[in-house]
Amino acid sequence: MATDSPSVIATHVIFDLDGLLLETESIYTQVTQSIINRFDKIYTWEVKSKVIGKPPLEATRTLLHELEISSEQLTPEQFLSECEEGFNKLFPTCVLMPGAELLIRHFHKLGIPLALATSSGKRHLDVKISRHQEIFSLFKVLVHGEDPEIKLGKPAPDIFQIAARRFPIPPKSPSDVIVFEDSFSGILAAKAANMNAVWIPDSNNKPTHEQIAIAHQVATQLDKVDLSMFSLPNCS
Repeated sequence: MATDSPSVIATHVIFDLDGLLLETESIYTQVTQSIINRFDKIYTWEVKSKVIGKPPLEATRTLLHELEISSEQLTPEQFLSECEEGFNKLFPTCVLMPGAELLIRHFHKLGIPLALATSSGKRHLDVKISRHQEIFSLFKVLVHGEDPEIKLGKPAPDIFQIAARRFPIPPKSPSDVIVFEDSFSGILAAKAANMNAVWIPDSNNKPTHEQIAIAHQVATQLDKVDLSMFSLPNCS
């Protein structure tokens, strides 16, 4: 589904990672639920949708606030520390999302430079992509959430602006860049960066008409995106 089509020829592409290229969201859910069980809390989609796309500490603060778990019961720092064992065990097992490899290779064949811009920290990023080194070697730029240049997390545009600057040959204009995201905060960040925002929302997510209108395009999975609106051939 497309909204107002930008009259551009896209020259660069930036991807988010979690829930878009890699199926890590079930891992976050499993680990989170294992921790909050002792407080008799449930990690519902309503809560999760407010967390997705945010940097880890900010996401944890939001999570604990929404679940009404006080800092006396569990601080954000304690929560993140408890997550590590589960993450270390499960992140190396994560698989690619449907259509991810096809679209990445399609852009690579077209000569479109690719960047990865993720809120994940450097160590978590390395573990997540460890099974998929060949496909991620096609990316020219990797920007992680601990990058010192990032002052504000999504929905601020920092991470996408940094990724665009780091291409060996940067785009002439932000409007020449397509950003692929699964979170609404990421879509807002892409729009704030004046880039073309393509939204692949989680199947549990039911975007509002107002949210859909903000994205340049919304699709069910990556290889279903209509690239013709960016003057590019579609996946075949």
